[in-house]
Amino acid sequence: MRKILIPFLLLAIFILQACGSTETSKTEQKEENTNQKSASETITYQSETGPVEVPANPTRIVALSNAPNVLALEGEIVGVDEWTNMNPLFQEKLEGIEVVSEENIEKIVELEPDLIIVGSHSKNIDKMSEIAPTVAYTWGKLDYLEQQIEIGKLLNKEQEAKEWVEDFTTRAEEAGKEIKEKIGEDATVSVFEYDTKSAYVFGNNWARGTELLYQTMKLEMPEKVKENALEPGYFALSTEVLPEFAGDYIVLSKNQDGDGSFLETQTWKNIPAVQNNRVIELDTKAITYSDPITLEYLLDVFKKAFLEELN
Repeated sequence: MRKILIPFLLLAIFILQACGSTETSKTEQKEENTNQKSASETITYQSETGPVEVPANPTRIVALSNAPNVLALEGEIVGVDEWTNMNPLFQEKLEGIEVVSEENIEKIVELEPDLIIVGSHSKNIDKMSEIAPTVAYTWGKLDYLEQQIEIGKLLNKEQEAKEWVEDFTTRAEEAGKEIKEKIGEDATVSVFEYDTKSAYVFGNNWARGTELLYQTMKLEMPEKVKENALEPGYFALSTEVLPEFAGDYIVLSKNQDGDGSFLETQTWKNIPAVQNNRVIELDTKAITYSDPITLEYLLDVFKKAFLEELN
């Protein structure tokens, strides 16, 4: 009896395995078809220069501009500009990503992008448009929060971008109120930076945390800064006039490749904010963008500095 049952049992097991394999194969095929359909779908994006048909779910993005905004939305980047690549805040996310430029068209072709993002000032935009749908942005045309929403539209993630903007604005405004309660409603903040030739002071829209400090937190800037840097965005300074532009608090963007010798002068050391240890030092390479990743980093830094560390 056992000898008769064994072949039937083996046959039953074989049939069940075959059915299971067939169902698995059908499921895999269905998933593959879905992925292919998703990859082939497009949306019409209204760019600065007119409508552009772009992938609904781009998977090979070359970002020569606004790469940090794309990273914040977990966009799949295959090529990035050298400046973003050097930023310490993004290095982990960009590990293994190719560094490309507007001038190296052949390298961009090799990456087989399905979407290219550039600045409106970039060279070879026409050539890049022949490789993949190409969208250009003019720096400063949108404010720093609007720019993130615009990237959200481009990547078909507008709602996600809007939710972040709303949440971040609420948190930043609340932090600003707390900071003003501590340092005083009229206390002023200056943002300085230096390169190999000059020192600079910034207005309210030149990255380095300026949008966050002045636009959203609504902290005050010195009158001299308003008069000279607010409209152009920045203003070059000689060491001798630094005290005239220094606020009660200073955010110092330290450029490791620049000439910071003025920091050793008595002119700098005699500034009240310096004497009172009211200087927040930041790495220039980490703060030259105004994307969500940078802004979240700066919000944490400013809250800790103003509310816990500074006098």
